[in-house]
Amino acid sequence: MSTAYIAAFDVGTTALKGVLAAPDGTIAAACSRSIPTLFEGGFQEQDPHSWWDAFRAISLELTCQVPADHIAAIAMSGQMQDLIPLDRDLQPTGNAILYSDGRAEIQARQLEQTVGTDRFLSITGNRCDGSLPLPKLMWLRQERPEQYTKTAHILISSKDYLIARLTGVCCGDVTACSTAGAMDIREKTWSAPLLAAAGTAPTLFPPLLLPHQQAGQVLSGCDCGYLPGTPVFAGIGDAGATTLASGIAHPGQYNINLGTSGWVASVSQEILLTEAGVFNLAAAAKGHYINVVPFLNAGNVHGWVARTFACGDYTAAGALLRASVPGSHGVFFLPYLNGERFPVLDPDIRGAYLGLTPKTAPADLARAALEGVAFSLRQGFDQLDAAPSGADTISLIGGGSQEPVWCQLLADVLDHELLVFRDGEYLSCLAVAAAARLGLGELSSYRDFTHSLRSRELGVTVSPDPEAAALYARRYREYAKIYPALKGVL
Repeated sequence: MSTAYIAAFDVGTTALKGVLAAPDGTIAAACSRSIPTLFEGGFQEQDPHSWWDAFRAISLELTCQVPADHIAAIAMSGQMQDLIPLDRDLQPTGNAILYSDGRAEIQARQLEQTVGTDRFLSITGNRCDGSLPLPKLMWLRQERPEQYTKTAHILISSKDYLIARLTGVCCGDVTACSTAGAMDIREKTWSAPLLAAAGTAPTLFPPLLLPHQQAGQVLSGCDCGYLPGTPVFAGIGDAGATTLASGIAHPGQYNINLGTSGWVASVSQEILLTEAGVFNLAAAAKGHYINVVPFLNAGNVHGWVARTFACGDYTAAGALLRASVPGSHGVFFLPYLNGERFPVLDPDIRGAYLGLTPKTAPADLARAALEGVAFSLRQGFDQLDAAPSGADTISLIGGGSQEPVWCQLLADVLDHELLVFRDGEYLSCLAVAAAARLGLGELSSYRDFTHSLRSRELGVTVSPDPEAAALYARRYREYAKIYPALKGVL
């Protein structure tokens, strides 16, 4: 058994989290730093330098707690579906365009017309829309030609920029790069026909690796506290990490992630080719896929509730939620603060309250917002052709899982018990730490990690309240009518 630690990170949308993962799979130390998002003209971007600053600060803090020679490797998870343009010196030529930014709808239609809708879906496993990095790269060439000319590399996941800074190597993992709109999902290679149709050079795109493959070594002069030569592994995109971390191993098992954005995920041995709703990702294992219904609005709605009704104090927001009742006294909330991509694909839709009366209280408004996200997640199960009541297991992970009222109302809306992971916000880090240990030869397979999860006390089980579940079943049917009625109005 190794006595060394893995420095593992999750580069999310609102925060970068880091842990020292002990050999027994527990967290020896953890910390996080916030990351700002830049909103301008409807665009959503982040400065990659902010990722590096947060990573460096956390790394220096972690290496103050454990000597650098006790850290065997570094591995990361991170947000996917970004467009991160770099020059030949691996410096950003501009901000990263986030997954939640749908600016490239015109270019997506151009690409789809050139390739064909069915062919694009068959190659990538996914629909073509303006949030995908390949149409965004076309947008960059058409709208910012000077920046495009300076761009020598593009990356798809936030973690890959940090890997490039640490090692001087550009790479991407097959799961995160499934979201690029440019990868052959079955072959796990960049698609020459798609790149040709987009009019972009294949040399811009990074080599594709599996999560447990080594990307490189820490360079001297990084000033992050690690020893030069420390192995850095490719890691995996956030949806892949949470799927692994939640122990999903076969169809019928589902995971809900409540990060800033969120998703419902399952696994299968086939791609679900649907008109809308499901995003398919290549899993690390050959012939396996992660089927995801992703949402732009999840934990960000919880954050909005805390800011709007509790001056940013999550403890006060929790007290407000505890004073609420199921059904929010008839108030509905459409949770589309950032537009939405699934279960409705509408980048222009915005959030809305319905059913307000003179008696509506702040507690009703706060709870209705979280109920709206829960109803949206319920629609995600519909997209997977899965009734929650028939699921074998449903697990919950992410920062939003730390709000007990939200966990209970989710169990009630889904009418199914939920396994709510303890320290769920850091489990993605443990998953990528397991990938590093697999690469180091300390684990024989990812199943070893999954089995170790199941052998430990993971968290708590939240059971639905029958009376609340019956109420929410009626409310859900009403909620499902709201978006079609308001489409084009908001």
